[in-house]
Amino acid sequence: MRLRVEHETRYGYENPVGYTIQSLRLTPRDHAAQRVLSWHIFAAGTLTAFEDSFGNLTHTLVIDVDHDETVIRVAGEVETTDTNGVLPPLPDRFPLVLYLRPTELTRPDDALRDLVAGLDGIADGVERAHALMNRVRDAIDYRAGETSVTTTAAQALAHGHGVCQDHAHAFITGARLLDLPARYVSGYLMAGNGHGGDAAPPRDHDTIHDASHAWAEVHVEGLGWVGFDAANRQCPTDAYVRLAHGLDYREAAPIRGLRRGGGDERLRVRVSVTQAGEQAQS
Repeated sequence: MRLRVEHETRYGYENPVGYTIQSLRLTPRDHAAQRVLSWHIFAAGTLTAFEDSFGNLTHTLVIDVDHDETVIRVAGEVETTDTNGVLPPLPDRFPLVLYLRPTELTRPDDALRDLVAGLDGIADGVERAHALMNRVRDAIDYRAGETSVTTTAAQALAHGHGVCQDHAHAFITGARLLDLPARYVSGYLMAGNGHGGDAAPPRDHDTIHDASHAWAEVHVEGLGWVGFDAANRQCPTDAYVRLAHGLDYREAAPIRGLRRGGGDERLRVRVSVTQAGEQAQS
């Protein structure tokens, strides 16, 4: 399937900002499930491209003149293929044992250990991950606006609700407890048109149309990395565009950065993911 992605992130500031630096993981890479046909990032500043430690294509955006807003626009087309969530063998800079390491956002507690109880008896790694995915989704309802990027997997489980990021963190924590190396994935999802399952609603009141998404991948012996979208109870299909991965959200976030000055900030995000040739949503 050929997907068209349009993504605008706009930060408005109460007062002028003298300096902004942002790390952008907003560019997909080619692999067996996707081929990038065109992709552009537009921003008023200096963009420098590099590969981060996980091999994600990353840009550093620097704005060193006074500004009262920061606008980042992305537009591109990607040809996707449904591989049932399985990624091809790809070079990895780290041993698999790294992906068993807990982080601040994925540190297990007793409730998370209870969540995975008994699943270690499922010998097949794919079946074990599917069972975990359903347990996570049963335990954490989708509810927008009540968690944040600092919410941990343990906190989301205790609350009993969250968004796709929280489902991914809880799934990753559980997978690592089950000795399945796991990593966080950021990307896009085209909802509707028979694709994408029951796509979750917008994450917060500032988002006009939300097709940004997060899921997880686990490494299954003999098969490789396999994606699991706990929020939608499915493996990624050709309705997904994969951007970046890391141990958790912080290492795969599409945009993270710092600024000097500005006072209060207002964030607005517009994202549309459509089949190429269809009218974009907004």
